[in-house]
Amino acid sequence: MNTMPHFLFQINTDGILLEYYGKRDCDIIVSSEEIIGKHIQEVMPSLSQQVMHFTEQAHGATEPLNFENDFVIEIDNRSYEVRNLVSGADKVLVMVHDVTDHGTCGSRTRSHSYEDSLTNLPNRYLFQDRLKQAIAFAQRKNHFLAVLHIDLDNFKRINELFGPDAGDQVLYEVAARLSTSLRKTDTITRLMPEESESLLARVGGDEFTILLTEITNILDAAMVCRRVFDILSIPFIIDKEEAFLTASIGISVYPYDGNDMITLIKNADIAMNQAKKQGKNNCQYYSETMNSSSLERFTVENKLRRALQRNEFMLFYQPQIDIFTGKMLGAEALVRWLQPDLVLIRPGNFIPVAEETGLIIPIGEWILRSACIQGRTWQQEGLEPFNVSVNISGIQFNQDNFLEMVKQILHESGFESSYLKLELTESILMKDSENAVKKMNVLKSLGVQISIDDFGTGYSSMNYLKRFPVSALKIDRSFIKDLASNSDDQIVVRAIIALAHNLHIKVIAEGVETKKQLGLLRGYGCDAAQGFLICPPVNPDSFVEYLTKKTVMLSSIRLT
Repeated sequence: MNTMPHFLFQINTDGILLEYYGKRDCDIIVSSEEIIGKHIQEVMPSLSQQVMHFTEQAHGATEPLNFENDFVIEIDNRSYEVRNLVSGADKVLVMVHDVTDHGTCGSRTRSHSYEDSLTNLPNRYLFQDRLKQAIAFAQRKNHFLAVLHIDLDNFKRINELFGPDAGDQVLYEVAARLSTSLRKTDTITRLMPEESESLLARVGGDEFTILLTEITNILDAAMVCRRVFDILSIPFIIDKEEAFLTASIGISVYPYDGNDMITLIKNADIAMNQAKKQGKNNCQYYSETMNSSSLERFTVENKLRRALQRNEFMLFYQPQIDIFTGKMLGAEALVRWLQPDLVLIRPGNFIPVAEETGLIIPIGEWILRSACIQGRTWQQEGLEPFNVSVNISGIQFNQDNFLEMVKQILHESGFESSYLKLELTESILMKDSENAVKKMNVLKSLGVQISIDDFGTGYSSMNYLKRFPVSALKIDRSFIKDLASNSDDQIVVRAIIALAHNLHIKVIAEGVETKKQLGLLRGYGCDAAQGFLICPPVNPDSFVEYLTKKTVMLSSIRLT
């Protein structure tokens, strides 16, 4: 800002004014002779709360510190920008500009400083600043306070169905409802914390926060959540259509869940995500268990990112054999993560995190490319061609460029498409069956085979199943585990085999570990099997060794 400051003053960490330089026409404070040595609350009550926040940071500082947390106040219909320039030696230097007559510049500065442009609520920056002040006050008064993180459930559907303008209108109405439904002591649309106990703010696209100060009981926060749920239960009208919204709310409480601004906000966010996992449309208090779980997930995510860069993933292969002839039909590629400490991590321990973070897309592409290259390598080494099966994540399958990626990998690797089999779960196919059928038909036209993995655990419609261009069903291992002793599992397995054969689809049983299981599957007419009884997942070199000895190995489990 190019104008000279309206006034400049210095204050120590006890709140005492040490120096003052101001214009004679200043209508906020009196002459310097009358204010030096007095507490800021006495002579500048409108600034005291904000400025005292900076004195806390300045206390004990050994060198000057720059602050970027400018803010704007309004006094007697005039706007003042307050900038804390430096602090050090237990002092804060404050510069104040009158920006009332700066037109859009002053308005823009004010908006950027503390106001959300869409809802006119306080924004993230003001919320963080007020939370810091509230914590300092709670520490002095030995009070509780609570942070509520509100996230609207499935809000993106509003934008997708009605457009972003309608979405903005809904957000504006949500803000208005929250502001009017909460007690005046639960919310604030004014600037100064002494005017109200608490703060409602918009901190993200469809995210709001409520700061509850001086609560007497930590259960008070849950009562506020109930009011939020009630006011959101009233339908929103968009283009004469009714739209319904719910919210997930996370709660962190000072001092139990943190004693600083960053920790309380983080833990409220963690609790909100836990509310999402609990089925949405509910509130959850933060707990250490959530924190430990999130920290573990964060650690795995960071390690996964490094693992991609350091090429720590490897593929194991498990044979699939014809139950009646013993001939090997193919091999399933299974990813493993070999960490630097030589600990081998199975996919169940990292694939869920990869899917949540989107890392499954580059990992899945690496798996598909590596499997195709390995299949081509085996053929070049003179092995008889066989199918190589690759599991495809739903997130990966739903990518717009998935088909192009498959084509590119087949072209680059030189692997013949007829020997590539992609394994998709029932849930992938049923989420958007029309789009799934289109993609599967394109894959079929390329010569790629499709198999439905973990069959029986999902909710496939028989009507849809007959439309899917699949070559095989894989019976989930959960039905094979107790096959020899559980009559219900026997009924299910026989029904799956009969259904598939009526649709001219082959059936593969996975997780076969005993001769009894293999014998029953043969009796039911199952086509193929894979499992530890035949061969566990092994690295490519051991897989080749298995192929050379498979006749001997299969004879040991052949049934008479």
